[in-house]
Amino acid sequence: MSLPPDHRPSDPAITANVRGLCMALPEVTERLSHGECTWFVRAEKVFVQMSDHHHDDRLGMWCAAPPGVMVELVEQEPDRFFRPPYVGARGWLGVYLDVADVDWDEVRAIITDAFRVIAPAKLIAQLDGNAS
Repeated sequence: MSLPPDHRPSDPAITANVRGLCMALPEVTERLSHGECTWFVRAEKVFVQMSDHHHDDRLGMWCAAPPGVMVELVEQEPDRFFRPPYVGARGWLGVYLDVADVDWDEVRAIITDAFRVIAPAKLIAQLDGNAS
């Protein structure tokens, strides 16, 4: 049986997990961008975006990453990480979320790092419990 061209075997539970991790961070908002769930710092700057079969047949997320991290992870584990289109040239990391055993603690750390890359110092201090 062949699937229709617009068939997207999404997993709402995976999106819900990513949403929970993103929304737990200070001053994060969510809205659709380019047809995908996307999370913003202070409603302005994207730090994580779902990639729900948007450019291929995989479910994942794209996120900001510290310098060099994307290249390192993609080289070490290409079955779990990828260079996303458009933003990969700026060092963003793609994370496949349709693998058998997603390490949600690792995803939480990746999302938190993405937030740290994009957020202003005041929000990073708040995240670290150093807000005044």
